[in-house]
Amino acid sequence: SSAASDVYKRQPGWRGDMQVMQMDLAGFAISAGSACSSGKVATSRVLTAMGFDDAQAACAVRVSLGVDTTEEHVLRFADAWTAKLKKHEARAA
Repeated sequence: SSAASDVYKRQPGWRGDMQVMQMDLAGFAISAGSACSSGKVATSRVLTAMGFDDAQAACAVRVSLGVDTTEEHVLRFADAWTAKLKKHEARAA
């Protein structure tokens, strides 16, 4: 049996809201805030409690995995996120 879970990923230099937009274009729904603050722009209380400052938290995204999430889903997400990160880094260089 599996349980739903949330994973936070922080990528310095790539704002969370930009990651959300890029992953949306790739067909994935992720969030730049905590689950309990959907739609809010403020820094995630969860990340603050974990010791991240505002700048660090601004570069984080939350990826929710459900009970129906498969390994294939995770691998497709990882491939898409990595490709988007490479494009972001190329533009930033």
